[in-house]
Amino acid sequence: MTFSLRSRKLFNTIAVVLALALPTALTISSADARAGGGMSSGSRGTRSYSAPPSTTTAPGSTSQFNRTYTQPGAGMNSAASAPARGGMFGRAGGFMGGLAAGFLGAGLLGMLFGGGLFGGLGGLSSILGLIIQIALVVLVVRLAMSWWQRRHAPRAAYANANADAGAAPGPQTSYRSGLGGGLGSGLGGFGFGANNAPLEIKPDDYEAFERLLGEVQTAWSNEDVAKLHTLATPEMVSYFEQDLAQNRARNVVNKVTGVKLLQGDLAEAWREGETEYATVALRFALTDKTADRNTGAIVAGSEQPGEATEIWTFARRPGSGWELSAIQQTN
Repeated sequence: MTFSLRSRKLFNTIAVVLALALPTALTISSADARAGGGMSSGSRGTRSYSAPPSTTTAPGSTSQFNRTYTQPGAGMNSAASAPARGGMFGRAGGFMGGLAAGFLGAGLLGMLFGGGLFGGLGGLSSILGLIIQIALVVLVVRLAMSWWQRRHAPRAAYANANADAGAAPGPQTSYRSGLGGGLGSGLGGFGFGANNAPLEIKPDDYEAFERLLGEVQTAWSNEDVAKLHTLATPEMVSYFEQDLAQNRARNVVNKVTGVKLLQGDLAEAWREGETEYATVALRFALTDKTADRNTGAIVAGSEQPGEATEIWTFARRPGSGWELSAIQQTN
């Protein structure tokens, strides 16, 4: 009887949680009907499987791509692209790597089989032997690292200087955060000047990003696929077409109006061959509503303006302007 009462209380609790969570989930999904559908879609070149750096506009993490043509491969994640370390601690072995492996291997085998440094003295001695060996390894490694740093100090400083100049920037100060005008107002809410991106992003580029933010949403609302082809990569347009086809199948149309950039930060910019990429965090105001095609009645969203924060990546090739290459959601 007691078990039955507990089960009933647990069931009621779960039911209440689901009843509260389901409308919230539906509201979130319906409110993300703008271009991109509230999903992470597109490609960022070889960085498609690397998260963009955090920025002032989007200080949290970024969702991985739900839809992308880019396949995982060498150079597309930090593990694959990390350079192999050489010298004494090299990935291929090296003197210190072999020494450390030998110490640890001997200690583990000693603990398991009664051997090692204090072999033959029993299990407790094997454990003590392992602890002493680990301490010796730590001591030797620290001494070796100290010697290595002193020997290579000038070269390491020069390498770090180059790395800092070419590394992706972290969060930057937004000098005009929340004070920028809307679309066509120049630099809008972009903050810039604190970046050390290897690819220089100029004020004209920021203006292009702000303009594309509004033009993409307008073309999406008008279901103007031809216009979208001039604003986004073929991959992104294919996702837009899929989403528009789903809207037509549901007999609804999504309208996004009143788009206004509130704040923007450059996360990173780089080159891959002849293609240039720029990933920016965008916080913008908009009115996002989905209406019945026949009656015009609102079935999702609202007439009230809201805000959204997304990570947009733009790409361009020589002789052409910036195109939308990816949209990612923030967590």
